[in-house]
Amino acid sequence: MNTFLFSANPAGQPSGIMAYLPFFLILAIMYFMMIRPQAKRQKEKQLMLNSLKKGDKVVTIGGIHGTVAGFKGKESNLVILKLDKNNNLTINRSAISSLSKNDDQSQTEDLQQEI
Repeated sequence: MNTFLFSANPAGQPSGIMAYLPFFLILAIMYFMMIRPQAKRQKEKQLMLNSLKKGDKVVTIGGIHGTVAGFKGKESNLVILKLDKNNNLTINRSAISSLSKNDDQSQTEDLQQEI
């Protein structure tokens, strides 16, 4: 008789799938707040890397600013950056973090004229 009384669910605890509902809600919130936006950013960056062309101003993940002078290697996975008149740098396409804004270049030119 005592085992029958102890084996039943207590009145305050939900049973079945309702017990897991908070866990599923937390997973759904994490997906929409963290995972989905990150996947979207990765897709946008890959699209930007694939659409690079000669003459684009870029910034590398190391903070180097330059202009795309050309491509080399199989599948054009290497990018030749022109840093200034005499310096070229060969980097992997994946080392480019973003396209540079034109405002940054005009501010740099203004500073160089002042000096």
